[in-house]
Amino acid sequence: MEIIPEQPIQQELSLPFPEFDSDMPLLPARMVNEFEYCPRLAYLEWVQGEWADSFDTVQGKYQHRRVDKPGGKLPEPEDTEEEQTFHARSITLSSTKLGVIAKLDLVEGEGNQVKPVDYKKGKRPHVARGAYSPERVQLCLQGILLEEHGYQCDEGILYYAESKERVRVVFDDELKAQTLSAVSGLRLIAAGGQMPPPLEDSPKCPRCSLVSICLPDEVNFLKHAQTPPRPLSVARDDALPVYVQANQAKVAKVGETLEISVEDKKVRKARLAEISQLALMGNVYLTTPSLHELMRRGIPITWHSYGGWFLGHTVGTGHKNVELRIAQFKASFDEQVCLSLSKGLVRAKILNCHTIMRRNWKRGERPGNLSALFRRDAERARRVSSMPELLGVEGNAASRYFSAFQNLLAERKDPDDFTFQFHKRNRRPPTDPVNALLSYAYSLLTRTWTVTLSAVGFDVYCGFFHQPRYGRPALSLDMMEPFRPLVADSTVLMAINNGEVSPDDFKYAAGSVNLTPDGRKRFISAYERRLSQEITHPLFGYKISYRRLFEVQARLLGRFLLGELIEFPQFTTR
Repeated sequence: MEIIPEQPIQQELSLPFPEFDSDMPLLPARMVNEFEYCPRLAYLEWVQGEWADSFDTVQGKYQHRRVDKPGGKLPEPEDTEEEQTFHARSITLSSTKLGVIAKLDLVEGEGNQVKPVDYKKGKRPHVARGAYSPERVQLCLQGILLEEHGYQCDEGILYYAESKERVRVVFDDELKAQTLSAVSGLRLIAAGGQMPPPLEDSPKCPRCSLVSICLPDEVNFLKHAQTPPRPLSVARDDALPVYVQANQAKVAKVGETLEISVEDKKVRKARLAEISQLALMGNVYLTTPSLHELMRRGIPITWHSYGGWFLGHTVGTGHKNVELRIAQFKASFDEQVCLSLSKGLVRAKILNCHTIMRRNWKRGERPGNLSALFRRDAERARRVSSMPELLGVEGNAASRYFSAFQNLLAERKDPDDFTFQFHKRNRRPPTDPVNALLSYAYSLLTRTWTVTLSAVGFDVYCGFFHQPRYGRPALSLDMMEPFRPLVADSTVLMAINNGEVSPDDFKYAAGSVNLTPDGRKRFISAYERRLSQEITHPLFGYKISYRRLFEVQARLLGRFLLGELIEFPQFTTR
């Protein structure tokens, strides 16, 4: 019998982390926690700079209000005495060896033996090892940092604020190896520049604060067409725009509110937590503290002429997602990508124009061939091979649409009543009330898309269908194409047919027509109601407002440009 000598077991060698250069950012321990929970979440937050508050994140900040205040002193390791006890709060430690930095809620020490205490909201989970893996890894990383700074640290404490329980976590070799692996994994995906795929049908997603940014179910559905998305992207929109158009009005910050006054008389207040953006029209004064607070909160300020025309907007430092803008610029130089996106946008616009015609026809019988002509235009837009050809198809469809637009306006029962008339589309300047409403609606829609795209991280001046031109938000004009009939034109029809605007709401000068301040106020109200209206998404099946749909479409465009989706899904309604 031949005896085979036992082969030696190949041991794993832990490779040392390279020292970080001074210009490379240190990884926060919280991001290592996020990576252990979901690598895609960590990438979105750390690499792409995405963030959104949820009930859980706000509650967590509230629970940390005490421990975030520095207190006590962490003595140097060589200065500690054997029986000396101490408590130190809000201690920041870093390591260039590991390339990490952590803010420790509390450090309890006796002599040179210390324990990090990490505060968590909620109750202690009844799971194996007393806590979830991401929290244990984050706590262990704090212990490793304390050891590197010369302390003895064999265990830590997780304190759950709601149940007021302490869970002991031992820093054994297995947990330390898991922690270092998480640090290495996060550094690798950050350096690699490739976003991890979304989780599939995971119970982690519904409570995640970034679910409406990540869009895990939507991306998986568009890639695999299997499980319909859960309604994750339709959270309630409590925050709404605030419009200020009174001449020489003043907007000032008072506590947690914006106070609006005219001639030193206070007329309105708005809570900052309930404001999505601030729209200022004409000669309106915004105080510096208000401007700073709005930028700090990420609330955009949009600036308009006295007539309400969109001039620009102010934000803070802007979005950090440079990857998205690089992908956007790269795609804008690719003729095939530009043509493909443009064909989809124009086709969706034509189909949505047909839908508005079908839903709102008011005068006589609708021509029997009208639907067939719109469907033919949509099919031609899908099959064109060049941008000039596509522009021709779009022009023909627009001419057909506006030539029949008068039939969507309700006739007055009393012949003596004023009837809105529309003969052809004109602008700069509009020469009749209907064209004035259409132009103003398109200006509002451009403003809405500019704010949405900027918040997602795009450069609004770099488009695909509308070519870049000085001062023109080309990407905003691109993305609004399918929504011109659904939102802008629909608002005009609603305002006219419901009697929300009257002949007295317009002023005539030098052959042009514009809205009066009162008319603008009523029309803006109609426009905001339209944005808040909920519809059933034709692809995903859940209810969503147009306001939220714009953000979903912008983020799906980003997923397409970054290579996560093969095709950008256009929005068409039935």
